Amino acid sequence: MANLARNKRATFDYEILERFEAGVALTGQEVKSAKTGHIRLQGAFVQIKDNEMWLKNAFIAPYTHAAPSADYDPSHNRKLLMHRREIKKLEQKQDAGGLTIVPISAYTKAGIVKIEIGLARGKRQFEKRAAIKRRDIDREIRTIGS
Repeated sequence: MANLARNKRATFDYEILERFEAGVALTGQEVKSAKTGHIRLQGAFVQIKDNEMWLKNAFIAPYTHAAPSADYDPSHNRKLLMHRREIKKLEQKQDAGGLTIVPISAYTKAGIVKIEIGLARGKRQFEKRAAIKRRDIDREIRTIGS
């Protein structure tokens, strides 16, 4: 399971409550580009519309060894593939608790590109500051202990 990209902002800006795995509908050129690590999830989000999940604002660079395409948009919407009952469950939880769905990481599993998504609650500013302080204290303790 090769990790292709991580969305570090997702774990900083959100408290991840539940994690799910979803496939992604990609073209062949996008798959090759993603497998070479040319994928960015920062600023991306997941939207549910008409019982379908869409990954929005994820950037997959054009594959360098393919012929350049004039109409290729690296940030276009990509369909996420999950069972319909899982999508409905996610939609119900999202509507009930004021939660959001964010992509956490992209990886390959048996040669197929997958996206790990998380049902998340947004952190407030004071929670982010506390996390930074806690991280700095832990770092200092590790350096003193070494």
